[in-house]
Amino acid sequence: MGKLLERYLHRKTIARWQRAVQDAAGATNPQLRQQRDEARKLRAQLERLLQEANERLTLPLIGSKQFPKPLGTDWCWRPDLWRGPLPRPGLASIPRKVELDQQVKIFHDCALSEISVRQARNMDEKDLAAFGLGVEVFGFAGSFLSVSLDLPPEAVQGLTRQHLMRVDAQIETERPLDVTARLNIQHGPNTDSVPRSLDLSTSSNVLDFDLANLPLNERRIDKIWLDLVLTNPAMNRIVLRDLTLCRHHRADL
Repeated sequence: MGKLLERYLHRKTIARWQRAVQDAAGATNPQLRQQRDEARKLRAQLERLLQEANERLTLPLIGSKQFPKPLGTDWCWRPDLWRGPLPRPGLASIPRKVELDQQVKIFHDCALSEISVRQARNMDEKDLAAFGLGVEVFGFAGSFLSVSLDLPPEAVQGLTRQHLMRVDAQIETERPLDVTARLNIQHGPNTDSVPRSLDLSTSSNVLDFDLANLPLNERRIDKIWLDLVLTNPAMNRIVLRDLTLCRHHRADL
């Protein structure tokens, strides 16, 4: 009964305002003044509702884990930074090492830090991630600036040399920039790395890291992390709109 009554009252309210619009030309000034005040109050509430609905229904959903994956994927992941809001969305003049959350860190060796970072809500219709990470660099006299990502323990479980590790980094820059993605795998006392260059001139920045040629001790893999190394980033703004990883088996020959 409650929902039926709500729908009935809703129809009556709409009908009342439709009559008010139709009769506006013949209404007295006091009537118009009262209706205007009521309409303004109603409009303020409706605009708040529309804003909230548009943010939640039009933009990528917070917490979304949806993204394209190759056949044979047995593990996939979008880091928390691209899924939900950070406690501190922005930092200026960042130190040489800063933890944005438990998964993402930024490193650099510039003595005078003119580097700021900010998490922002993605709003483009092509975005799949709810948030992106902006890195703004002014003067830069260091030798490296990198965004480092610690993969969760699930990425290690069952990992073998028959796997390919796919990284999909959606990156936009104001000026041309060289970016190297380096996958690091720690197994026992050893660490092996596979560097790959990202081509930012293409619409897709997908890299497959082949583990077949690495001398991995599969039973002792302890940790995996990814470094995105930005070369000569001075006077540039870099936006990581999305970053996803997945693990899939090499196709049988």
